[in-house]
Amino acid sequence: MSLTIALAFVLAPQDLVLHNVRVWTGTDAPWRGHVVVKDGRIAREGAIAPTGVESRDLQGAWLMPGLQDAHGHLLLLGSAIEEVDLFGAKSYAEVVDRVQRAAARTKSGEWIVGRGWDQNLWPDAAMPHHRDLSAVTTDHPVWLVRVDGHAALANARAMAGAAVSKSTQSPSGGEILRDEVGEPTGVLVDLAMALVPQPTPSPQAVERRLLVAQQQCFLAGLTCVHDAGVDEGVVDWLIAAADRGEWRLRTHLMFAAEQTEAIRRGPRASSSGLVAARAVKAYADGALGSRGAFLLQPYADKKGYRGLPLSAGLQEVAQLCADVGMQLCVHAIGDAANRKVLDVFEATRFQDGQRERARWRIEHCQVVAETDRARFVALSVIPSMQPTHLTSDMPWARSRLGEERISTAYAWSELLGLGLPVAFGSDFPVESVDPRKGIFAAVTTKATPDGEPLRKDQQLARVDALRGFTRHAAHAMFAEDDLGAIAHGKRADFTVFDRDLSACSEDEILQARVVLTVVDGRIVYEAGK
Repeated sequence: MSLTIALAFVLAPQDLVLHNVRVWTGTDAPWRGHVVVKDGRIAREGAIAPTGVESRDLQGAWLMPGLQDAHGHLLLLGSAIEEVDLFGAKSYAEVVDRVQRAAARTKSGEWIVGRGWDQNLWPDAAMPHHRDLSAVTTDHPVWLVRVDGHAALANARAMAGAAVSKSTQSPSGGEILRDEVGEPTGVLVDLAMALVPQPTPSPQAVERRLLVAQQQCFLAGLTCVHDAGVDEGVVDWLIAAADRGEWRLRTHLMFAAEQTEAIRRGPRASSSGLVAARAVKAYADGALGSRGAFLLQPYADKKGYRGLPLSAGLQEVAQLCADVGMQLCVHAIGDAANRKVLDVFEATRFQDGQRERARWRIEHCQVVAETDRARFVALSVIPSMQPTHLTSDMPWARSRLGEERISTAYAWSELLGLGLPVAFGSDFPVESVDPRKGIFAAVTTKATPDGEPLRKDQQLARVDALRGFTRHAAHAMFAEDDLGAIAHGKRADFTVFDRDLSACSEDEILQARVVLTVVDGRIVYEAGK
């Protein structure tokens, strides 16, 4: 009996009063006075603040609907914090140095895993060769994942253990990069990465990393994450953790497409609905940075090469999702991949009226042929895009795509102009988990405050950028009735900043400080506490 009572207390929706606060409702309707939360939902404007409940004087801070990230990877975020950090390395020598220092404190024979290298940041912008890495890591197998997660560098010991050699053939949908004499360089792209089996983290490590990622999201002001591509074990743990009050981040889960039996069983959720698994993540191609994105015409910087199509079996996955009522979300970066996904969606059989309600999504939509954009509307497809991909990619994307294609890429303003809800996210840990950077990128198309706009014609009005991380992200997870705006009856998910992101200067967006993060009326992060 005592356990049941304690659990009910943990899960009970919260009451809260926020005084002395400026409110952006996310709609044209203003809000005057304090914000009252009753049973985890927003009370009517002007509601009398009850006594004896938790309250905060926010001293004029600015409250908005809870920020969402419509495409992130929670376990990878937690893992990246524990693994060797290669983000921002300015040369391959710096990568090798960071790994060598990690090797010095790692027991002989144990794996060294790192993430975040990007050859586009290096002086020669060339893919690495394992030689230098292997010379300083003879006692350890090493696996270093590229920033986009679509390529990795293995050292000699890791390749030897996996029997990857000169005679090993590249698998369909993957590529083993080779040097001038045909030997593997250690770089494996997309499905070739599976040739080197990775050490599986323990259940305890998975739980620890997820909880670390949750806290990082709260610190950044995120109240909800759409987690793109998880296995059934993670789904089950998150649902159970939400039911016992340990997991408090609202989470829209996408099963990895390989989890066929889990998908066949259909949607599932925690008792409160805080965590729901009703979507599936599949792939149609790789990434532009590693030349895995599948293009209609060859890469401008690799003659005759169009990238790696990864759409084998996609039609079967799509039909299964339609049959069992799961939302399908497909990674597509290149214009050929986006066209293929639209073709698959069009060929999928739905029951009458179900296509519009399915809210299927294309994740990334970085290069979409102009003739294909209207098909998003015709097929009721939601573009799920990451503004910081623009600012990270554009310095080198021009060399991949050429002038003509680059002028049409990352076209979120044009897709929004078609009347589509464009959901925004970050793809963390590929990019920063910080949503301020995404808002800044969407508004300015600049990488830094003193930089040049990279796609000035795609710059969004402030309100449209904010809605990408709120209302449109909520729509993309079937939650617009509960989330994405400040209004009577909505869920009490709030992000509170020290300044008005809807009206401050562009530079101030990046300077804004998170004051409170609130989910279901529970304060999950408070600055200074």
